[in-house]
Amino acid sequence: MKKLMFFVFLIVLGTSSYAQIEKTVSVEGITEYRLDNGMKVLLFPDNSSQTITVNITYLVGSRHEGYGEKGMAHLLEHMVFKGTPKHPDIPNELTARGARPNGTTYYDRTNYYETFNATEENLDWALDLEADRMVNSFIAKKDLESEFSVVRNEFEMGENSPSRTLMQKVINSAYLWHNYGKSTIGNRSDIERVPIENLQAFYKKYYRPDNAILMITGKFETDKTLALIEEKFTGIKNPELPLRDIPTVEPAQDGEKRVILSRVGDLQILSALYHIPAGSHEDYAVLAIAEEVLTDQPSGRLYKALIDGKKASNIWSYSPFTKEPSFLYINVDVPSDKSLSEAETILLSTLDGLKNHPITEEEVKRAKANLLKGIDQISRNSSYLGTYMSEFIGAGDWRLMFINRDRIESMAVDKVNDAVQRYLINTNRTVGNFIPSKTPIRVEIEHTENLDALVSNYKGKEGYGAGEAFDVSYENIQNRLNFGNLEKTPIEYGFIKKDNRGKTVTLSFTIRNANVDQLMNKGKLAGYTANMLNKGTKNNSRQAIEDKLSELKSSIGFRGSNGKVTVYINTTEENLMASLDLMTDMLKNPKFNEAELDKLKTQELASIEQNKTEPQYLASKKLSELNQKHKKGHPLYNMSIEEEVEAINSVTIKSVQAYYNDFYGISDNATLVVIGNFDEKLIKNYFETNFSNFKNSKPYTPIADKFKVNTVANEKIKTPDKKNAMSLGVLSFEGSQTDEDFAALQIAGEIFGGGVLKSRITTRLRQKDGISYGAGGYVNVDENSKDKNSSIVVYAIYAPENASKVQQGFREEIERFIKDGITEEELKVAVTSWVQGENVSRAKDNELSSTINNNLYYDRDMMFHKAIEDKVTGLTVDAVNKVIKKYFKTLDNWTVVNAGDFVEHEIKNKDEKVD
Repeated sequence: MKKLMFFVFLIVLGTSSYAQIEKTVSVEGITEYRLDNGMKVLLFPDNSSQTITVNITYLVGSRHEGYGEKGMAHLLEHMVFKGTPKHPDIPNELTARGARPNGTTYYDRTNYYETFNATEENLDWALDLEADRMVNSFIAKKDLESEFSVVRNEFEMGENSPSRTLMQKVINSAYLWHNYGKSTIGNRSDIERVPIENLQAFYKKYYRPDNAILMITGKFETDKTLALIEEKFTGIKNPELPLRDIPTVEPAQDGEKRVILSRVGDLQILSALYHIPAGSHEDYAVLAIAEEVLTDQPSGRLYKALIDGKKASNIWSYSPFTKEPSFLYINVDVPSDKSLSEAETILLSTLDGLKNHPITEEEVKRAKANLLKGIDQISRNSSYLGTYMSEFIGAGDWRLMFINRDRIESMAVDKVNDAVQRYLINTNRTVGNFIPSKTPIRVEIEHTENLDALVSNYKGKEGYGAGEAFDVSYENIQNRLNFGNLEKTPIEYGFIKKDNRGKTVTLSFTIRNANVDQLMNKGKLAGYTANMLNKGTKNNSRQAIEDKLSELKSSIGFRGSNGKVTVYINTTEENLMASLDLMTDMLKNPKFNEAELDKLKTQELASIEQNKTEPQYLASKKLSELNQKHKKGHPLYNMSIEEEVEAINSVTIKSVQAYYNDFYGISDNATLVVIGNFDEKLIKNYFETNFSNFKNSKPYTPIADKFKVNTVANEKIKTPDKKNAMSLGVLSFEGSQTDEDFAALQIAGEIFGGGVLKSRITTRLRQKDGISYGAGGYVNVDENSKDKNSSIVVYAIYAPENASKVQQGFREEIERFIKDGITEEELKVAVTSWVQGENVSRAKDNELSSTINNNLYYDRDMMFHKAIEDKVTGLTVDAVNKVIKKYFKTLDNWTVVNAGDFVEHEIKNKDEKVD
């Protein structure tokens, strides 16, 4: 009866009359509506996407927190996942729908989103969930008691990172009064001591229709969706307490500041911050160009001075798009064998030297092309755009994304130099110590005025269209798949032509050569050779390659492993052939430059140096060493840190060139997958013409990596001065994806450690014990039916003082899993989650491309995956429990490595009790 009444409601409603929904504006395919209660709705249909993303943004972030409330917005974000009376177990619901969800908090906004398989039922559920938790979330004391320690654990994860901690302290020092100076993660004591009443009041004040913007992107019917929105949201009332957003005006900085951070670690870090205007201000776009001119790789002035000059290993920058005046932050990594003071001198002199060496027209043109390429690629991806838009919503209005793009596109070089002279001055900078001056120069950072006037009449450009409604069923994908072998060269292809929004194309091309004996003692050469391919060719410099990619609004990436290289291209139908020409030049005509190789080596060595004291890195490294299966020199040998450093240092231009000469080209095994808008005949002719003479004489033989029982161990690594610890465990077993048990193992893995905050391990360590922000596990089953090298993994990140509780949690949950097995409800949720998750994966071209590539390699088709799904949907509790008892073993049989700043006896043996 209820469904019938809703159907009649839709008929009466028709296609244009919504009693409480008003259409307000439409820009480039995004249409805004407004409900009577003040809530805004953005709809962005994309028929070519077989998923829907529901994203709701609340205009509340860390900027809105008061005294004693630091971290409250973020803590509340966690609490909103705890449920409502109508949706008491949100993680379970998200898992059951196979959704890909998250919530994020930043300075000006908090957002919640879920991407799921595009069905009316799923959309109804997602909108009901978001409407309900807008005003009916529990925000209960019992949930706070467990969740605050999880948030504290997340806080401690950041404390482990010197670069993140330095950034927080520099930002904090740069602001005297404004809350942008306070980290969104909050203050430890505020997190630990916040009264539940305060959190509830904060929730009631800011979570309300007139402070929310709902955005839906993907495949949906507009009229039905509007009817659903009206049904779910129009009855929600705003609280009587009015919203007031009075900005804090930060006084002009009156002198350079300095911050010094001293902690355990090896990598030196240098940074500089400048105050800049809000995202809505025209000068934000101007400074985005200046930032690109300074830090782009490889053309950036700072990159050239510091990286090309061999004074640093890495440089990055960041300028958040905020509602009120923002900042530009620049980070420089300096290896310990380099001079930090010399790097600082170069950094600051380059920045100060902009006055006498202004930015050129060519630099602005290149920067604009790079920035516009990134914006264009985001705009073509409706799923990502749905969440990305939250930044602009938080900054004042979603149309600011387009306005900022247009400003970048039309920007003149004079404006860039004027802005550099205004903002990038030493008295507006924070790098360290205070320096007095008799004639200080100050810059007042103005607020954006008349934002409504700026966006109200904005019309935008022509949109990218809605694309094709592509059916992601296994049968349709297989029917749409054109596969076979090229005639002139041994390339096996798989093509799916479909009309994507924005006419996008995803292409992957994999070449496989050689055998294990030919690949012995090659160390790091496979990876370095692939990484050098985009660093210059005989026809194009590295800079020319980057400029062409920006012009084509395309991306080309390479990944290399033993005897194998894969090319990834993301482009459009219009630019596909030009992108292929560029890719071919990089693959066939590389010019291996020693300076570029030195930069890659320096960067990797610096990364190792930075990770030498990191618990997660060390735990993973030790785990691999304990389960070493191959002798030194073997392509699959797990190197120690010292051996890895030695291998990196041994890489030379000569050895890279030799590896390229020996292993590049096509012998007998290559696969090509293309999905999207393209001409099949053109692609076939292109690869026949350009790769028939790209030959290699080493036939491909897969490198065996046979199953081996894991080494039983439970080891501890001391990492001083690290606020977070890591435990990582693995249990090997013999099995492959072609085995009868594979389907049941998938579901067992979901229930054991997967899901959305809803698994045995996550529920125990995060939801129940409240000791880990990140905990879970998974079952990794080998695709290779010959090697059968499979494993079960469990992990947890936590404060070192909770080490014994983590061990106890691991032990007890594994034993309970084996002894009691799973429940009917767990099976139902896990099966639904797995099936819908696979649907979402097939709806994403990059993931579908990987599946098709593996199918070609393993000589199977989509019906192989359909058969697995049929087995999954037909599983019983007894069948899964049987598999659990067969493959899972107690913790005494695992390899476990624990890394952290432990005190003595924190990790206790199985006979000791833990309170």
